[in-house]
Amino acid sequence: MPRRFYLSGPMRGYPKFNFPAFDAAANEGRKRGFGVMSPADMDRELGHTENDSLEEINTHENQRRFAGRDCAAILALKAENGDGIALLPGWEKSTGALAELFLGRWVGLCVVDAETWEPFTRAKMARLCLTAVVHALRKFVGDSEYEAYEEVRKSA
Repeated sequence: MPRRFYLSGPMRGYPKFNFPAFDAAANEGRKRGFGVMSPADMDRELGHTENDSLEEINTHENQRRFAGRDCAAILALKAENGDGIALLPGWEKSTGALAELFLGRWVGLCVVDAETWEPFTRAKMARLCLTAVVHALRKFVGDSEYEAYEEVRKSA
């Protein structure tokens, strides 16, 4: 059975919801013989396209549906088979991708770079600038000081 990977990365705030990057990574992973689950493909199965408007997509109902579907996909993977999460560029700025990464690591999945399909080693992780992760987490938890900081930063 081939190893399976869930693609994780930013979608909202990107042109075409970043579907082109998800499609390219999914194609490359499949060429390498991996089973790849892509949220872009799963969105298409629900009738959503890269041309939908953010207002159509960004509802509480849709977010719950996407989160439930994505968590179920991650939980269907098996660490004992070498399955994992493949991270697209910008993952560290995405609340959803961070949640997916943490869930995947919680259940023991490996982590690979979705551009190279190489594992994220300790050395590679140590070189990451985690400022974006900290900002995403502060925004996610509703840190009012962070929100005030963001407003000042945007107006500067």
